Amino acid sequence: MQWDLPQPYTLSVTVGPEHVDGLHHANNAEYVRWCERAGWAHSVALGLDVANYQDLDRGMAIRHAEYDYILAAREGDELLFGTWLTLVDGRLNMTRRFQVFRPSDGALILRAQWQLVCIELSSGRPKRMPALFRDIYAPAVVRADQPTVEQTNE
Repeated sequence: MQWDLPQPYTLSVTVGPEHVDGLHHANNAEYVRWCERAGWAHSVALGLDVANYQDLDRGMAIRHAEYDYILAAREGDELLFGTWLTLVDGRLNMTRRFQVFRPSDGALILRAQWQLVCIELSSGRPKRMPALFRDIYAPAVVRADQPTVEQTNE
């Protein structure tokens, strides 16, 4: 597997029967949910969870999302989601990227990108990022010009 960016945070998902639609492949909506799981898992690993968001009355909300569905996944397939933060402006905006592989054959299944905005949870209005968000998220940013690392299944 060749990741687009170095050192992804990864999450493994297995496509179950509840994820498959009438076309006999993982429904596109499932990838949206899985990306959300991977994004939250990464945030928690960095040190920010939903309780922190609630305590601070701030959260990062998806403003724009793009999903490029490259290949289908089927029931029983294991998928490896990689995610990175690629921009944290320290004010309102953050960008998160995703890449999904099927490790059994190394196939690239999906690429996605989210543009997020910091909001006040109580009002839903854009509000400046708390210092805690900047302090935790900014150091985790991966730049596109960093060298990538090829991962193999051995």
